[in-house]
Amino acid sequence: MRRTLLAFTAFCVAATAQAATLVLSGGTVIDGYGNPPIADGVVVIENDRILAVGGRGQVLVPEGAEVISTEGMTVLPGLWDMQVNLMRLGHGDMNRWNETYGPLAERVVMPIAARQLLHAGVTSARDIAAPLDAAINVRNRVQDHLIDGPTLYVSGPVLRKLSPPGTEEWQWAVNGAEDARAKVVRLAEAGVDYLLLAEVDLWTAEELAAAVKEARARGLQVHAYADRPADVERGVVQQFDGFLGTGMGVAAFPDSIVLALRQRMLDPAARPLSWSPAISAVLNFESLHGNAEPLDDPRNAAELPPLVAADILGSLADLDRVTWYEMPTVRARTACAKLRQLDDAGLRLLLGSDAGAPGHLHSRATWQEVDFWVSRCGMPVERAIQAATHDAAMAMGVGHESGTLAPGKYADVIAVRGDLLRHPDLLQFVDIVIRRGRRVR
Repeated sequence: MRRTLLAFTAFCVAATAQAATLVLSGGTVIDGYGNPPIADGVVVIENDRILAVGGRGQVLVPEGAEVISTEGMTVLPGLWDMQVNLMRLGHGDMNRWNETYGPLAERVVMPIAARQLLHAGVTSARDIAAPLDAAINVRNRVQDHLIDGPTLYVSGPVLRKLSPPGTEEWQWAVNGAEDARAKVVRLAEAGVDYLLLAEVDLWTAEELAAAVKEARARGLQVHAYADRPADVERGVVQQFDGFLGTGMGVAAFPDSIVLALRQRMLDPAARPLSWSPAISAVLNFESLHGNAEPLDDPRNAAELPPLVAADILGSLADLDRVTWYEMPTVRARTACAKLRQLDDAGLRLLLGSDAGAPGHLHSRATWQEVDFWVSRCGMPVERAIQAATHDAAMAMGVGHESGTLAPGKYADVIAVRGDLLRHPDLLQFVDIVIRRGRRVR
């Protein structure tokens, strides 16, 4: 009887192992490292990890594995979006959104945004400025497979000097060095993944030093919005790990900023420095001024309750009333010049879309960021893909387990029909999405 039970148990384990083996076969494989694409490639996935990657004939397909044909497709690592607003869904009236949907952030809004990102091929994302409990709980629920979404890295509330009325849950005002230290302690003990600062130019030297020192003691990276030149200058000196956005309303970064960045990059003792420019939000907004038809695409509302979808679209009916973007026309004209400056300075560029900003829907924001880098700014498509895969994972300290297609890495894989290297806008039509070995699309 015992021998029979052991045999039955062994059979069940073997059957489970076979059922958990998935093979993508026949597509052009981009591994995320910048290596030449693998024609007629094969990716073998076992449970939540990649078992093998290579050309047909180089990789053994396990017996009993489920084989998915990717003939005619481009296969690549799941995308990372390093700047997403999970608590916003593209609504054009921020006051109305905060009052009506702010209380629903954790239960309704953030899970919707997470699903939209995942179904659009984003398997990892860095959330910015959300209520602390909501950010932690949504991240953990995704991790525990209770809701669909990308692997999340959250900051919780952003620390700044002034919090606009009604935003205190996700924008914490700092008043003095001890208050700055205490707020970092609270964030760290709650389990945030990194520290996000804003209005750095307004902080006292003591406040900034206290926040950074406490973050380092707690093992947290420090990132900040680059809204003004002084934000960057002070952040470079304080050894921030990265910056978000290019909010300065100037044609190009001042020479002093470029020089400070280059000096930081040449310093062998300095911490690595990354930047997510997030140019697509303002470029998309300006594009919608000329043609708002993309907002009517039914895919945009696929995950939304009908009333919420109607409210969002209604808020975008008159884009001239949207006040979120400061000098959008100027910023749109200068976005590519700033992207090139950052690239020339040798920073690690990360792909971040600012998804959730007005008119910038989670279902389309990430592919737009890739496409704008390439079609508008002339960035090589391979560089944009690397910024959205390998480089993003490295910046978050998880490059050893994510961001590329290699044996032992987490099986975060997407596939699109067609030649992505020639047509990056194909990312708007992701056919296959696999997160941690589980196919979700």
